[in-house]
Amino acid sequence: MALSDPLGDMLTRIRNAQMRLRETVITPASKLRAHVLDVLQSEGFIRGYREIKLDNGASEFMIELKYLDETPVIRELQRVSRPGRRVYASVKNIPPVANGLGISILSTPKGVMADHEARSKNVGGEILCRVF
Repeated sequence: MALSDPLGDMLTRIRNAQMRLRETVITPASKLRAHVLDVLQSEGFIRGYREIKLDNGASEFMIELKYLDETPVIRELQRVSRPGRRVYASVKNIPPVANGLGISILSTPKGVMADHEARSKNVGGEILCRVF
């Protein structure tokens, strides 16, 4: 079955796995998902991820979730820009998340990055999701 929002599907899988206190979650692989997972890993929201090649030629990501005292590190994971409604922000208008405690993940002309990195590189773009 084709998905209309693959990134939203991955975020939902992460939220659902954390509600069940799973150690890992599996999601189909794509370049955009890999870039978002790179940002989540560098910001300390997940332990890591690795790519698994399947027999049929497709690949999946196994994401290792992170917990602190049996509480998920990711408290809120929200999709902002969707296929039906894209949300863009200039570098001056990137909104802070939870007074700077969370991050927004942006897709910019210079790649996928966290909001603080986009501000330092003076670049705006599409706000993919918010993490707190």
